[in-house]
Amino acid sequence: MRLVAIGLAAGVFSAFFGVGGGILAVPLLILLAHMPERAASATSLLAIAITAAAGVIAFSLRGHVEVEYAALVGLPAAVGALAGTTLQQRVRTSTLTYGFAVLLTSVGVWLLVS
Repeated sequence: MRLVAIGLAAGVFSAFFGVGGGILAVPLLILLAHMPERAASATSLLAIAITAAAGVIAFSLRGHVEVEYAALVGLPAAVGALAGTTLQQRVRTSTLTYGFAVLLTSVGVWLLVS
């Protein structure tokens, strides 16, 4: 049931704000589902593919998808995901956890002051 709730929350936030996979699902998978950090990241990436497909269908029906821009962002992002996965496997788990916490805090502060 926790995984279903995490998925529902990630889906709502990803469609509403354009975030949800890494920012919401990964911490919840770690904290509530007691999943190891690397497994949570990998699970979130697969889940976000499903979420993205559902979201793009819904937005497409309303004519809100810019395919060219999506390709310009998505293709380099795919390369970045491969590089990030390779790098993540070489970093200690505690370093990943602290780095992720710093990133989320920094983004939150940036949004509040800008």
